[in-house]
Amino acid sequence: MPDSSKSETLRFLYTFEFPDGTEKKFEVLLSAKTLELVTKNDLPKPAWTKLKYQQCEHCPLGDEHEYCPVAVNLSALVESFKDSVSYESTNVRVQTNERIYEKKTTLQKGLSSIIGMYMVTSDCPVMDKLRPMVRFHLPFGSLEETVYRAASMYLTAQYLLMRKGKTPDWDLKKLVEIYKSVGHVNRGISNRLSSASEEDANMNAVVILSAYAEMVPFSIEHQLAELEYIFSEYTKFE
Repeated sequence: MPDSSKSETLRFLYTFEFPDGTEKKFEVLLSAKTLELVTKNDLPKPAWTKLKYQQCEHCPLGDEHEYCPVAVNLSALVESFKDSVSYESTNVRVQTNERIYEKKTTLQKGLSSIIGMYMVTSDCPVMDKLRPMVRFHLPFGSLEETVYRAASMYLTAQYLLMRKGKTPDWDLKKLVEIYKSVGHVNRGISNRLSSASEEDANMNAVVILSAYAEMVPFSIEHQLAELEYIFSEYTKFE
């Protein structure tokens, strides 16, 4: 894999290997500067990718957008797995610019990882708030890892705002609001995919993302406090 420090593109290659020996590969290319998805011009645009088709609650996009940008970027992946069952066994290998991740898991969990990448890099005004996390993408992350990464991302952003003379949100109140909005998008995309698929793998992959998004606001307050023991060198009284 190329050195990301010298490349203009970040590359993530997802390989799904199935017990019958078949493989499905999906290459996700991102701009190294903006983390925006490098999209292809010939992506399919079925009816369910229209913006008004089961449009997400509180969607900020207007009539100037004919298609949902997330749905369009997901269309090829969704088509490939439209007949697949959630609990089908698969070995997922993820090659990044820096390393390789590999895990034997269910198809829904493997799809959840790659769908999450598409959703935060497709110019959705709501999902874009989570885009910095994709630079340090962690496939198959647990809830605890997701909460830690989300809080770390957000607090880094607040530090950068402080350096620019703006008022930071050290209490993470706006992060909770962000994840509530993300939950609306996850539910909307899940509804779209239920219409686009014969089986449930695609839809349930987004259900997993939705469950995480709904649990993160609660976990920010409780689970982060439970991690205090890790930071004893910082929190102990002098």
